[in-house]
Amino acid sequence: MQALIDVILPVFLVIGAGYAASWRGLLPENAVDGLMGFATTIAIPCLLFRAIWQLDLGAHFSPALLVSFYAGAVLAFTAGLLAARFVFARDWEDAVAVGFACLFSNSLLLGLPITERAYGPEALNGNYAIIAMHSPFCYALGITAMEIARARGTEIRRLPLTVIRAMFRNALVIGILIGVVFNLGDFSLPSPVMQALDMITRTALPAALFALGGVLFRYRPEGDLRLILTVCAIALGLHPAITYLLGTGLNLPLDSLRSGVVTAAMAPGINAFLFANMYGRAKRVAASSVLLATGLCIVTSWLWLQALP
Repeated sequence: MQALIDVILPVFLVIGAGYAASWRGLLPENAVDGLMGFATTIAIPCLLFRAIWQLDLGAHFSPALLVSFYAGAVLAFTAGLLAARFVFARDWEDAVAVGFACLFSNSLLLGLPITERAYGPEALNGNYAIIAMHSPFCYALGITAMEIARARGTEIRRLPLTVIRAMFRNALVIGILIGVVFNLGDFSLPSPVMQALDMITRTALPAALFALGGVLFRYRPEGDLRLILTVCAIALGLHPAITYLLGTGLNLPLDSLRSGVVTAAMAPGINAFLFANMYGRAKRVAASSVLLATGLCIVTSWLWLQALP
């Protein structure tokens, strides 16, 4: 219970403050959108750039960690897609959007702060290794599946270009790629630039968490409750369980196992809604799943922290 109070509750209090500010009208929607835009297009890409730039790629890009996490992610995506299609009789495009909600755990806004508060900043290297591939991997899988579903066998030749264009318009992907270039090239920056970068990165998680609360206020659960609960069960239960079993079987170091399971156990990120909105598919299910799973994550993340060594 102490972990719930000391580690998880502060994160959700910041989200709750953003939710309350929107609910009481202290921040209009355009202010929330501006704050989220700053966080996701500037501050968090800067945070990822610096983290990947300074990450020991050889030491922390563990194949066993990535296999444990991303095998679980693919299986969660597949489970959500098949459940939406064959249990809830949604069309293939809706099913892909539902699968993406099961796939895209909130590795940044929840996974990073909860791991840091639970195990300290030195335990985040595994998180950054996962995050470095997270947006590129998830968007590549989701966009590929959606374009195949939409194509119905036509214009498949255009699929690779569509996927590449979508990925390279994503600010998170751009920040990660620049970080890889700086890392491999062993580049440095002047001290004033580093200090400015530090100032921006320190705002990234608090601003994004507060803005997330404001965004979630707009998307109250309505309808499709059984499908929404299915998404929550897959995202909060199946994905971390697979990651835990694979990580244990592959003898992951303790820090890597913690990073993988905690990240996998996070609620679907706001990108789940952005993906659904981009294609105009299953938007209500995606938004409601993000909101409900984020609330449930207060308890489920505490349970996973208790289960981890």
